[in-house]
Amino acid sequence: MRRHHLLLVLGCAALLAAGPLALPPFYVRVGQMMLYSAALGVAWTILGGFAGYASFGHAAFIGVGAFAAGLIEVQFATLPPFLALLMGLLTGGAVCAILAAAIAYPILRLRGTFFAIAMLGVSHVCAELNNNVDALQGSLGLNFPPVAPDSVAPEAFFYELYLFAGLAVLLIAWRIRQSRFGAGLLSIREDEDTARMLGVPTERYKRAAFIISAILTGMLGVIYAHSLGYITTDSVYRDDTNLNLVVFSLLGGMGTLFGPVIGAGLLVFITQVILGRLLDFHLFATGLLLVILVLAAPGGALGFIRGWRRRRVQVPAE
Repeated sequence: MRRHHLLLVLGCAALLAAGPLALPPFYVRVGQMMLYSAALGVAWTILGGFAGYASFGHAAFIGVGAFAAGLIEVQFATLPPFLALLMGLLTGGAVCAILAAAIAYPILRLRGTFFAIAMLGVSHVCAELNNNVDALQGSLGLNFPPVAPDSVAPEAFFYELYLFAGLAVLLIAWRIRQSRFGAGLLSIREDEDTARMLGVPTERYKRAAFIISAILTGMLGVIYAHSLGYITTDSVYRDDTNLNLVVFSLLGGMGTLFGPVIGAGLLVFITQVILGRLLDFHLFATGLLLVILVLAAPGGALGFIRGWRRRRVQVPAE
């Protein structure tokens, strides 16, 4: 991340942090969804964008993290709110890490469409287990204790929490992208077989990216569950979330660091503000946006901007 990029990120973060002071509650909640979606998109892109393993089932980690946190927090109901949230985050992240490590070997042997569909199957299997295993309480639902301080409005508290979590996920993804590990993931995306022949430990790198992405997604799911206050299987294992995570990167720029942030902001603004009263129109709008994007800007918003800038600086041939 160049110096001016870092300054831009910090400036935007400072500006966003003041949002709850100036915005009405509805737009604060829209801001929550934008920040949550952006963080999820960046967590997804560690695997789907950097390594090229596009997952259609990351909602599995949102649900597993949320329910793991809820079940453990019920056992320690007397803890102070901050410690309860911290315990939930650690538990949700740990359980998602275990799940990802358990399925990594068989599922990462698949590629392309086969991997994407297999991950969608994992999401559905986890949802069915939640619904049908009584101990997991998916059909009854789970209540989460309030964690916002009495002096702060809940919507403002979760807005700031999502902002902090989003910055943390962005920093982790940036460090990965700049590291040798990140270079290895990019080589896997471009040509996995050639990368393996050149000595890149492809299997280890893929597993590590899968587990990191799962942990971050699960912890974001814990925050999301707390912001809802009450969850059921249907509220966290959502197929539209699986689709949106892919669309965020496609809208902003697949494989880029800031692409999912831009894509999440665009899609949430369109669906929640512009089409807010047409709830049944959301999936159609998502599909329509995707078709338009593929036709007009295959590289996403960032690819379109970079192409436009190159054309502007190109010197005409004499």
